Amino acid sequence: MRERIEKALDKVRPMLMADGGNVELIEVTADGVVKLKLKGSCGCCPMSSMTLKNGIEKILKEEVPEIKEVVAL
Repeated sequence: MRERIEKALDKVRPMLMADGGNVELIEVTADGVVKLKLKGSCGCCPMSSMTLKNGIEKILKEEVPEIKEVVAL
């Protein structure tokens, strides 16, 4: 599942990089929680929680339906 998540994140990264940010996959738990670290300008952006839930999580769940939740560390 980790490889599928990385592949899905590769679809998101160009949008994040365009704004000076990126995302790193930290952990995938057995119960389907994906833990990410937002990097660069995404790490301190006031809209990062919206980007995480409405952007990244939505795309990841479409690509990898087993995912229950995406959280930022």
